[in-house]
Amino acid sequence: MSSVDSTNSYLNLLNSSYSTTANSDRMNDLTMSDFIKMMTAELQNQDPTNPMSNTDMLSQIGQIRSITSNDKLSSSIEALTLGQALSTASNLIGKNVTGTDRNDNPVAGTVDKITIEDGVTTLHIGSSEITVNSIKSIDR
Repeated sequence: MSSVDSTNSYLNLLNSSYSTTANSDRMNDLTMSDFIKMMTAELQNQDPTNPMSNTDMLSQIGQIRSITSNDKLSSSIEALTLGQALSTASNLIGKNVTGTDRNDNPVAGTVDKITIEDGVTTLHIGSSEITVNSIKSIDR
């Protein structure tokens, strides 16, 4: 079995383990752990008479490092973005704002608290909620 065949076999196994949705791109669901498993499977199943060259091995190690670095950078950017959103929104507590809720109904009043869920910053004004993106005006 060639390394390409073993990698394809592993990809097929991964693909069969994910739920099947018509429009889903399963390659986007691969994690760093999945990539390392694929590389390990490739190394274990390579043809001993024609092993992977040192250049190819270094290239794959470089890819792993690049993916890990990009993953860490993405996590850092997400944390920074969350912190910035929290800082910006917290300055609105106690201020009078006007905006629209999710149903496009007008909302006006003093911001009581803020929440951030799934990356969306929400201002709580009494029993109403508006997102930061739907603010029309801010008063002192």
